[in-house]
Amino acid sequence: MTSLHPRKRPQRRSETPRGPQQATGLQQIRDSLPPAPDPCTVPPAPAPAPAPAGDGVPPELLALVSHHCRHINTYLARAQHLQTLHGDNVRHWQRLVLYALTDALAHNHLLVGTLAAYLQRQDLDPDLLRRYVQSPDPDRYITAEAVQHLDGLTRAVPEAAAEPIWTGIGRRIARDAGHRSQLKN
Repeated sequence: MTSLHPRKRPQRRSETPRGPQQATGLQQIRDSLPPAPDPCTVPPAPAPAPAPAGDGVPPELLALVSHHCRHINTYLARAQHLQTLHGDNVRHWQRLVLYALTDALAHNHLLVGTLAAYLQRQDLDPDLLRRYVQSPDPDRYITAEAVQHLDGLTRAVPEAAAEPIWTGIGRRIARDAGHRSQLKN
């Protein structure tokens, strides 16, 4: 007698390492990151900022993550697509793929540093911050550029004619987040 249900196929093993081995490997990479050239420790905000209604995430932080993830994804997609454009020329491919990957890495590093600086400014317990950034030294991410970015994002410094690049970009992200939240209401 034959069964009406086909036999289950044996589960295929993924070629991509996952689980504890990959987690351990990623932690080793995070631990080996060099410290920031001039790491910053951000003092708590002078006056506690009002908590968002319902303890929600401030729209500026959501916009910050969206902004950088959009750029990171663009650079990663570009790196992946280069195989179809320059797969036959190793010199062009290696140059262009590394440009794209290091640009994605720079956006990621700035994003993590800005969020870590925000949490420091909110006076988050240092042990929690170390756990969140999965590093014994969260200051390796908090660079002067990350603090400038946070200052623009949170409008912590008055707008100036000649302000650092990342302060202006942070200001623009916050302004765009404000416009989006007004449209929702």
